[in-house]
Amino acid sequence: MTATRKPDFFIIGAPKCGTSAMYEYLKAHPDIFMPAYKEPHFFAKDFVGQRHERFRKEADYFALFNAAHGEKRVGEASVWYLYSRCAAEEIRRFDPNARIIAMLRNPVDMLYSLYHQLYYTRNEDLPTFEDALAAEPDRKAGKQLPSGLCIMVESLYYRETAKFSEQLSRYFNCFPREQMHVIIHDDLRDDTPGVYRRTLEFLDVDANFTTDFAPVNTNKYYRNERIQDFLLMPPAWIMRLGKAILPVARPIYWKLRAVNHTIEKRPPMNPELRAQLQREFLPEVERLSELLNRDLTHWCRVE
Repeated sequence: MTATRKPDFFIIGAPKCGTSAMYEYLKAHPDIFMPAYKEPHFFAKDFVGQRHERFRKEADYFALFNAAHGEKRVGEASVWYLYSRCAAEEIRRFDPNARIIAMLRNPVDMLYSLYHQLYYTRNEDLPTFEDALAAEPDRKAGKQLPSGLCIMVESLYYRETAKFSEQLSRYFNCFPREQMHVIIHDDLRDDTPGVYRRTLEFLDVDANFTTDFAPVNTNKYYRNERIQDFLLMPPAWIMRLGKAILPVARPIYWKLRAVNHTIEKRPPMNPELRAQLQREFLPEVERLSELLNRDLTHWCRVE
């Protein structure tokens, strides 16, 4: 089965690097279609998990784009495509002319933000970032895994998720540089309109269009653990009932989600741990700097 339109550009990650914001900003453009569902993860077949299976069938994936009519560009955003070892080649086979947008961030900040996001979604159950980092060897051996894990276990290999030079090289090996657009989170934070305009130019759509650059995907905490588990992993009978009364159940579900979460500023990372991770990631950031021809080593400069 094929769709009337298929995606011709992809936001490939990394997670917690501004992909949700860019997805929303691009979705607002009249010349761009992006599906209502973010992160379908049709590609990245090396990752297995409940969250990744929803759109693995071609019919389900292509149906996401059936509402596209006449837009110049059609795209999607799946944050684990960058981390995947096979997504780059899968996308190249799907469309060798695809435009690729990668979004990167100081790896130390990205890891800390990722931990909090996974903890909020109950894909992480260790109470501190230090505990999660220390558990990486066990988790690679299949131990200390959260009971509610619904995405691939590799998301818990925190240090591996931030090896951007290796990940980005896979895409540079599959696509010409002119089809790659790399956005640094610092630039998006400091000059959102400018970064947006350059991204529109890369996609060859009207670069004069602007939108409301509201904050997206800010740091969230849940109020009650049991309610959060119930909402994210409802019992099977609730799922069956929900499908039967979907128009009524959906607004109730989202109301409960809203009531059970709060937006709070993330507490600062332990300074000693930050310095340790900065030293650890300096060689990686040096490799990334060389790959991008841009000095990013200030990310790992120990104060």
